[in-house]
Amino acid sequence: MEGEATDDPFLNSYPDPPEIRESHIVNESPLVSRARKLLFRRMLVGVKDGRFFTGSLHCIDKQGNIILQDAVEYRSIRRSQSPMDQRCLGLILIPAACRSSCHVDCSITEQMSLLCLNR
Repeated sequence: MEGEATDDPFLNSYPDPPEIRESHIVNESPLVSRARKLLFRRMLVGVKDGRFFTGSLHCIDKQGNIILQDAVEYRSIRRSQSPMDQRCLGLILIPAACRSSCHVDCSITEQMSLLCLNR
């Protein structure tokens, strides 16, 4: 049941939800704070071979590798009647070296604040 204690080690080791974790964050760098705001947002990531992936941002590491959750791949098929072919992939890792573009689904105000380098 929700809110009850359990003896299951898997459930006890599962991380707290984001709203609980945020209350424990102290002296976090501004860049980490900005990256944290992007977690669980819908993203569109392009890779160098022309494919695009959409999904929820699950993780980004120091090297810039991105993990998308519930990812869908889109690719152009020249010999197909439809302009784009798609397939569901689930959880994927996109290496920074392969990434050509990255767009976050958010409001214009949020986009402008993320572009500001002084915050």
